[in-house]
Amino acid sequence: MALLAVLLLAGIGLQLVNPQIVRFFIDTAQAGGPQSALNKAALVFIVFAMAARGMALAAGYLAAATGWTATNTLRADLTLHLLNLDLPFHKTHTPGELIERIDGDVSTLANFFSQFPIKILANGLLVAGILVLFYREDWRVGVGLTAYAVLTLFALGALQKAAVPRWRAQRQADAELFGFVEERISGAEEIRAAGAEPYAMHGLYRLLRDLLTRTRAAMLVSHVTYVLNNFLFVIGYALGLSLGAYLYSQGQVTIGTAYLIVYYIGMLASPLNSIREQAEDWQQAAASIGRTADLLRLQPQVLDNPKSKIEDQKPRRSPSGDKIAPAVTFDNVFFSYRDEGTDDNPALRAVSFHLEPGRVLGLLGRTGSGKTTISRLLFRLYDPTGGSIRLEGIDLRDLSLADLRRQIGMVTQDVQLFRATVRDNLTFFDRRIGDDQIEQIMRNLRLWDWVQSLHRGLDTPLAAGVGASQGQGLSAGEAQLLAFARVFLHDPGLVILDEASSRLDPATETLLERAVDRLLEGRTGIVIAHRLRTVQRADHLLILADGQVVESGPRTQLAADPTSHFYHLLQTGLEEALQ
Repeated sequence: MALLAVLLLAGIGLQLVNPQIVRFFIDTAQAGGPQSALNKAALVFIVFAMAARGMALAAGYLAAATGWTATNTLRADLTLHLLNLDLPFHKTHTPGELIERIDGDVSTLANFFSQFPIKILANGLLVAGILVLFYREDWRVGVGLTAYAVLTLFALGALQKAAVPRWRAQRQADAELFGFVEERISGAEEIRAAGAEPYAMHGLYRLLRDLLTRTRAAMLVSHVTYVLNNFLFVIGYALGLSLGAYLYSQGQVTIGTAYLIVYYIGMLASPLNSIREQAEDWQQAAASIGRTADLLRLQPQVLDNPKSKIEDQKPRRSPSGDKIAPAVTFDNVFFSYRDEGTDDNPALRAVSFHLEPGRVLGLLGRTGSGKTTISRLLFRLYDPTGGSIRLEGIDLRDLSLADLRRQIGMVTQDVQLFRATVRDNLTFFDRRIGDDQIEQIMRNLRLWDWVQSLHRGLDTPLAAGVGASQGQGLSAGEAQLLAFARVFLHDPGLVILDEASSRLDPATETLLERAVDRLLEGRTGIVIAHRLRTVQRADHLLILADGQVVESGPRTQLAADPTSHFYHLLQTGLEEALQ
C-alpha cells in the first residue's frame, strides 16, 4: 500500500506537469524560439508521458493484487464463519444461496477494492490538482470549474443513495435464484420421477422475472448517473472553452495558456468519469458489503469454550495405551427446535439416563421420538434448553468443541463423500494420518484389496455422492465401510451408530456387522436401532416416545419381562413396531 501511494502521487504529478510543457512548447514556437528548446520540450514530454503510463500500469497491478488478496481472505473468513453457525441457520438457507453470498457478493467487492484506490483517491487528487492550477492561471476559471466539479460530485452522491438499496435487492434476488437452481438440480431424480418439471420451471420463471425487475430498477439508476455525468461534462467543457476564448480575446492570456485551459478541461473529464464509474461500482459494492456484514454479524448460539476443563486436548488413554471410554449422562434434559420455525412442543422432555464407560446403549422409538436429537446434542450441534449433558462427569459446555468432537465418532445411513482422493475422504484432509495407519485400518475392515484394485490406490479421486457417474463412484456398502474407516482413524472413545446397515445387501451387511463389533470393542457406544439384529448388541435400552423416556433398563432384563415395551416389540416384530 505504501508503494501504491508513491506510484499514485508520482503519476498524478507527471500528469499535471505535462500540460505545462505543452504550453511552453506552443508559446515558444509562436514567439519564434530556438529549435533546440522545442526539441528538449518534446523529449521531456515523451519521457514524462511514458513514465506516467508505466506508473499507472504498476499502480493498477498492485491495486488488483491487493484487492484479490483481500477478497480471497474474506471468502475464507466467510466460509469458516458459516461453517461455525448453528444448524438452524443452515436449515433456513440453501447451499446455492450461501455460495452466491460467499462468491457472488465478494466478487463484486474484488473489482471495487482493486479499482477504488486509483479511480477514487488518485482521480480525486488529480481533480484537486487541476483545480489548483486553474486558480493559478485565473481565478475566474478556477471558480467556474470548481462549481462544475462540486455539482457533479453532489449529483453522483445523491444518485448513489437511491441506487444502493436497489442493488441490495438485486443481489438478494440473485442469491434466491442460485438457491432455487441448486435445490432443483440436486433433486432432479425425484422431480423427474414425480413429473414435476412444469412446477419446477414455473418457480424458475417466477424468480427470473423477479431478478429481471430488480436488476432493471438498479441499472436504471446507474444509467441515469452516466447520462447526468455526460450532461454536466458538456456544460463544463462549454464553460471552460468560453472562458479561455474570452481571456485570449482580451489579451489576458497567451494562446498557450488558452490551450492549457482546454487541455486541463479534457483531463478533468477523465477522472470525473472514472469517479462516476466507481460510484456505480460502489452502489453494487455497498449492497454486497451490507449483505456480507449481515452474515458476519450472525453469531452461533452454541458457543465454544476454548479453555476446556480437560487439560490434555489429545485423546486420553489408559496407562496400558487403550483409549478411555467415557461415561455419558443426561440429567433432566429438555430441548425444542423452536428456532427452526417449528412449534414449542419440545423434542425432548426430562430425558435422564447414565451410560457406564465401555457399555452400549440402544435407543428405540418411532420416527420423531427424539433419537437423532440425542446424538445432535452430544455433538453440541445444539445445546439443551434445560438440564445438562455430561461426558465423564463434565458438562459439555465446559469442554472445547474441538476436544468434545475428538472424543465422539458417528456413522449414519447417509455418507458424505467429497470430490477428492480416497485418502482425503478417509482422513478428512488431515495430513498427519499416514498411509501405514490407513492401510492397517483398511485391512482390519477387509477393504485393502478394494483400495489396491483402484487404478491409483489411495490417490484415486472419488466422485461426490454414492454411485456418481463421474469419477470413481462407490456403492452404498463401500461408502458405509469407508465411513467406518473414518471413525477408526478418528479413534474416538464414544461411538454413535445410526442404523448404518439398514439398506444393504446381506453379504455387505454381514461385513458391516463385523466392523460394528470391532468399532464398539473397548468403546462406549450409542446405537440408534430400527432392527432387531442391531439392538441385540446393546447392554442397556432406552425407549422413547414423543421426546420422553417410556422405558429403560438392561436389555436382557427387559426382554424377559412380559410387561415391558421391549418385550412387546420383540413379539410384534421390532421393524414393524417402530415404523
